[in-house]
Amino acid sequence: MSYSTDASQKMDVYLPAGRNADSTKLMVLVHGGAWISGDKSDFTLFIPVIQQRFPGYAIVNINYRLATPTIHHFPTQENDMKAALDYLIQKSGEYKVSQKFVLLGASAGAHMALLQAYKYSSPKILAVVDFFGPTDMTDLYNFHSSDPNNQLLLHLLMSGTPVSNASLYAQSSPLNFITAQSSPTIIFHGSMDDVVPIKESTALKNRLSSFGVINEMTSYPNVGHEIWSENIMRDVYDKMERFIKTNVH
Repeated sequence: MSYSTDASQKMDVYLPAGRNADSTKLMVLVHGGAWISGDKSDFTLFIPVIQQRFPGYAIVNINYRLATPTIHHFPTQENDMKAALDYLIQKSGEYKVSQKFVLLGASAGAHMALLQAYKYSSPKILAVVDFFGPTDMTDLYNFHSSDPNNQLLLHLLMSGTPVSNASLYAQSSPLNFITAQSSPTIIFHGSMDDVVPIKESTALKNRLSSFGVINEMTSYPNVGHEIWSENIMRDVYDKMERFIKTNVH
């Protein structure tokens, strides 16, 4: 279904039986793809597992406008994330679900989820599941100093460099919005990731801990920015289920 007017602004909504507006929480999935590619179908294989692990949740899988060299530069994707949640709030009565959200994102989608959770006070995000998301856009740009393709991508996405457009880089970095009231966050990252370096997640964990925010980070050795093995994903699901059931009420 559409949550706004652009063809890309669509979502799939999976509603559990026996739901009600008081207790049925929503888990919103945000796909990755460097803000320029990817699709909600990237999460298709994971949805039955998430439904099995979290049977009382409504699952929402969103698309958003992707950046091109000429249009939909950041913060378009941030705005779409906000619009999708606003739509779900508006429809909560019709869908018989609450206005209580958990966000789960991978890579660029995790960046968007973290930014939404930390930057905006409404709706209050109960928890974030972060798969190797960027947390400091300036640091990410500098990390790719020897990789002209990734730097060019970030230059286009952010309409400049950290020097020429410092304000947008700062406003787009989840690290800059963490407070003692920030959402509990569970982080997963491969130690050999050469697209989003693991230091992005380490910095996030350290900042959250410094504010006393509940967080947990698992790094997987010799794993890059890729689809993870079945064994790793089983461990991820176990940790994610335990974290959410412990910290989301």
